[in-house]
Amino acid sequence: SLCHSIVMVPVRSVLWFIVFCGFGVNYMVRININIAMRAMVQSTYNDKTINSGECLNKLSMNNNSTIKGHRDKTITNNKLSQNIFDWDERVQNLILGGFFWFHWVLQIPGGVFARKYGTKAVFGLSNLANCILTFTIPMCAKFDYRVLILNRVAQGIIVGVAWPSMQHLTANWVPPNERSKFVSAYFGSSVGVAVTYPLCGFILSTFKWEAVFYTTGTLGIIWFLFWWALVYDTPSQHPRITESELAYIEYSLCKSVAKEKLRVPWMAITKSVPVRMILLAQWGGSWGLFTLLTQAPTYFNVILGWNLKMTGIWSGLPHLCCWLFSFLFGTFADHLLQTKKMNRTNVRKLAVGVCNVLQAVLVTALAFTECNSTAAILMLIFATTVQGSFTAGALANVIDISPNFASVLQGVAGVIAITPGFISPYIVGLLTYQNQTLQQWKIVFIITSVILLSTGIMYIIFGDSEIQEWNNGEEIDLEPEGESLKTETELKQLN
Repeated sequence: SLCHSIVMVPVRSVLWFIVFCGFGVNYMVRININIAMRAMVQSTYNDKTINSGECLNKLSMNNNSTIKGHRDKTITNNKLSQNIFDWDERVQNLILGGFFWFHWVLQIPGGVFARKYGTKAVFGLSNLANCILTFTIPMCAKFDYRVLILNRVAQGIIVGVAWPSMQHLTANWVPPNERSKFVSAYFGSSVGVAVTYPLCGFILSTFKWEAVFYTTGTLGIIWFLFWWALVYDTPSQHPRITESELAYIEYSLCKSVAKEKLRVPWMAITKSVPVRMILLAQWGGSWGLFTLLTQAPTYFNVILGWNLKMTGIWSGLPHLCCWLFSFLFGTFADHLLQTKKMNRTNVRKLAVGVCNVLQAVLVTALAFTECNSTAAILMLIFATTVQGSFTAGALANVIDISPNFASVLQGVAGVIAITPGFISPYIVGLLTYQNQTLQQWKIVFIITSVILLSTGIMYIIFGDSEIQEWNNGEEIDLEPEGESLKTETELKQLN
């Protein structure tokens, strides 16, 4: 009989936690420089940079709320023995945006590599390589900012395999009725951000800025050791999985995931309307994510005048809320599917509506908070929090329409969705170069809002999550939606 006792912690729950931590590390080493930059760069803001009479006198959440000069003193006096660089806004945004210039290069190959070599190797080794490059950032910065840009470009290329390769692992491990919740592990990235910003703020106020990169790089290497020891590419390869859990997973996936290697149907993918809507929704969601993720520390430090420790805390908190919302919304979405209160397509549309449309409203509100620090942080928290439904929407939708080619599809989506990572910082740099004013930042936020709103509405109208004919071709009959939604307990009763 397959009805053996189930251990308290299923293997796929352990997998969820390791994946969660992996994405946390992934984002920790990619965004540590966002806040470290504020300590690495000499303050050069002139009178045109900020309306000090309007904003700095109204600070209500900064423990060192004083005039602009004291803010600069706070930044500089902690770094008397450190290297401070004379980089203007354009150079800073080149460094921040350089990560994304060629981030698309390995997006599609990343999915192909995962199908060939397994997610364990592809995702794990990419994170390890990125951590090693993180250790070299101080050396690169001291040599020349162009070398630092090259380092960031290399990091961006290597980490490009992360999201598409993880879709392959999810398709092989997670039953359809658990995908929304499991994919919330991808937003371990948000917890990585939430931890990294305050951690780096503390490090910068206590140690030299180089310590930011040494600390985050070390944490990443520790994660890799656990990943390599605990993760396997398929349930059948795992030495500690119970027979009942293995049977449940294989029963749930038997009709949607092919055992043999299938040729990628590129032509069908190109013509697919559901694929196009996924690309559009992910692109819009990514624009909102990257704009708030990359620019929040600068906005709080330069416009609102917060010191580095406060900037770290309040830049990180919204992303912790984002992950929590991602997990809760994913659980709610799976509940809607399991109880058949809503079909899968409408669940995905609901998630995208929250992620893109509602976020657009909140970002618009952020644009008009002016110098009200309390309102600004509340709008940022709310706008970043609802981004958490991204995992239950356009991200999970990739696996819905084609489990066999989920990694490849996410690679394609990644190529498109990553472009905001370098376009957004470039636009911000153009708008704010020697003109760090509330009016210019209002334009930044309104552009973001328009993109979120338009892409969200398009997906709601034309999006679909039905499994596509080209997923298995003519060889395997497609299982009707909802028939695989059996729990492990039901499977035991069936046996």
